[in-house]
Amino acid sequence: MSDPRTERTLIVFFRLAMAWMFFYAASQQVFDQNFSVAGFLKGTKTFHDVYAPLTNPTCAPVLTFLVAYGHLLIGLSLLFGLMVRVSVGFGILLMLVYWTAYMDFPYIEDQNNFLLDYHLIYAGVLVYLLVKCAGHVCSLDSWFDRLSFFAEHLKLRPFFA
Repeated sequence: MSDPRTERTLIVFFRLAMAWMFFYAASQQVFDQNFSVAGFLKGTKTFHDVYAPLTNPTCAPVLTFLVAYGHLLIGLSLLFGLMVRVSVGFGILLMLVYWTAYMDFPYIEDQNNFLLDYHLIYAGVLVYLLVKCAGHVCSLDSWFDRLSFFAEHLKLRPFFA
């Protein structure tokens, strides 16, 4: 049986590590005027027909904004532990999109990565955080959960639970 303190420490470590990863990605995207998802998505191979339409001039700026600020919001959510359940879901979705974007089945990015790369590892860590209710370990979600406000507004509770 594992020690609860060790498990809580691991949960906080993984939550903060993933927060840093998303926050750092956002800092590279939000403050770089030349960043565009079109450059990233033009090189897709396996799912090119799915990703190519997203590079057109009408979709690319909107998607670029959503990706950059999505990374920022996910990072801040994980950092402060607020609405972790929601941010982890979006983080897993982003990691799976990145995993498939540069897939040249069965290789990912290059011949060294056979089916598995770091995006799936990150998605696995995010699933771990979701399963372990990381929002309730040293975070704002646990504080919000104790507020009487949620007793009156039960529809909001799943976002913070």
